[in-house]
Amino acid sequence: MSSERRQEPVRGGAAASPPALRGWLGPVAGLAGLSVVVLGGLYAGGGEPGGVDRWISSPTADSVRPPWRHLALALDFLGEPVGSVLLVAAVVAGCLLLRRPRAAALVVAGAGVSVVVATLLKHLVGRTIHGDGNLSYPSGHTAFATALALAVALPAAGRLGLGRTAGTALVLGAALVAGAAMGWAQVALGAHYPTDALGGWCTALAVVPATAWLVDRAADRAAGRVADRGSGQAADRAAAGRAGPADGRQEGRPKGVGRRERH
Repeated sequence: MSSERRQEPVRGGAAASPPALRGWLGPVAGLAGLSVVVLGGLYAGGGEPGGVDRWISSPTADSVRPPWRHLALALDFLGEPVGSVLLVAAVVAGCLLLRRPRAAALVVAGAGVSVVVATLLKHLVGRTIHGDGNLSYPSGHTAFATALALAVALPAAGRLGLGRTAGTALVLGAALVAGAAMGWAQVALGAHYPTDALGGWCTALAVVPATAWLVDRAADRAAGRVADRGSGQAADRAAAGRAGPADGRQEGRPKGVGRRERH
């Protein structure tokens, strides 16, 4: 067995964030968080595409035609409230059927926290598109899709027993595919600038690894409390078992039996 393949020393189920990946995902999350801050500072209060946006694409409502427009609309629906709830519910059901409660918790927490953070950043940065009422940075749809992919890929890497290199490649690859697909849809439909999609992708990369660590920490503590309580109950039963027969023999022994009378 190679040195990269490590068993997860966790209690209470498979880890949401495999220990072998944490050393690499920590710096990735930090870099992603820094990117969110830098991009937010560059485009704060703006209402026009930046130089990078113009170089990639100038978003308009009719930038794609059928059948690609139908695909973009379908992806966009998965990031809307109804579509996202249905998608998360389906993934959580799959995790529970596979007996992966930590993965189910990460799906809900990772996607939810990423969307909340993206929404707060929109109001903080204040970048708009197609009018003052349309806050755009970062893309919440892209953050949601990326977070969901990360929440599935992280436990999957641990389940497959992947080492650091292969596991990190799987996790970042899944995040890249999901983020790129949703980001393309948002830019194609004119809902976001390309840098908004990049900000949403980085938001999920910064949030989900930290959320996975918190899920594991909370689950380990809960499992530890249950184990300690079970050990205490077992010790009490063992003590009662040792004391019980001795007491019974003393109580059931007639007076004078077993004693040597002195004359």
